[in-house]
Amino acid sequence: MKKILIVTGDPNSINSEIINKIWKKLNTNLKKRIFLISSFELLKKQFQYLNYRTKIIKVNNLDSNIKSDKIKVLDINIKFKKSFSVSTDQASKFVIKSLNEAHKLALRGDVKGIINCAIDKTLLKKKSIGVTEFLSSKCKIKNFSEVMLIRNENFSISPITTHINIKDVSKNLSQKKIINKVKTINSWFKSNMKKKPYFGLLGLNPHNSELKKNSEEIRIIIPAIKKLKNLGVKIRGPLVADTIFIKDYKNFDIIIGMYHDQVLTPFKTIFKFDAINVTLGLKYLRVSPDHGTAKDIIGKNKAKALSLLKCVIFLNKFGK
Repeated sequence: MKKILIVTGDPNSINSEIINKIWKKLNTNLKKRIFLISSFELLKKQFQYLNYRTKIIKVNNLDSNIKSDKIKVLDINIKFKKSFSVSTDQASKFVIKSLNEAHKLALRGDVKGIINCAIDKTLLKKKSIGVTEFLSSKCKIKNFSEVMLIRNENFSISPITTHINIKDVSKNLSQKKIINKVKTINSWFKSNMKKKPYFGLLGLNPHNSELKKNSEEIRIIIPAIKKLKNLGVKIRGPLVADTIFIKDYKNFDIIIGMYHDQVLTPFKTIFKFDAINVTLGLKYLRVSPDHGTAKDIIGKNKAKALSLLKCVIFLNKFGK
């Protein structure tokens, strides 16, 4: 029976609320396979504060033969002074330690992969780095083959560059990066979805910079598309970013953008919380809800749990 790891993530967040909400929706067999990587005492205090009756138990390792459908917690032993408003320093140590433990355990043959709940990226203590980049570094990924894929059952998007400033996007684009990331997605779809996906690749500049001679479209993007077509990838572009999400995106399985907000903003506008964030190209599958920590609604019972629930369903289906 392969396990599913859930990293509870940022302690200053809605994560405890959405974990409790999805637990009520999971069947008993699936509950038995899930292990939370968290602070047992912190989670217990937060559940008590929120008046949740869901029971949690501490386990020593993934081999613990516990048949109960209570929430099983692999304890990250950090002492917190409070159950809410945890200090930034403590939260950072907790998140980094939790991700390191999840990475180590995910390399085992009896683990399907990792789900990490929302994390404030500043807690990772490195400039312009999110969980995608953190775990890519842990897995020693080279050749730009790791991919951030945001998807639901009908459609996907992916940015070529991820958590970097807009002013740095152009210098972080290359033919090799575009080609390798598209190849990673193409391979995953063929292996897991049993289909050859149709890619739409966006240009970088407004109106594709009118295809001016020294533009990124001419120097980088169009040559990458030609090479991908020669490799048998079904792809079209460069498409114009300001109109593709009106309706033409529906003609494609995946839209690839050059930077984070170019594709995530319209995707979230259209699909709201019906999406998950998948990292492909690691040594294991990593998934996370497609939303942030939502600090403004902590304790108000307003958090939407749909994305985390879909993460569990997705990892249970596609995790190796």
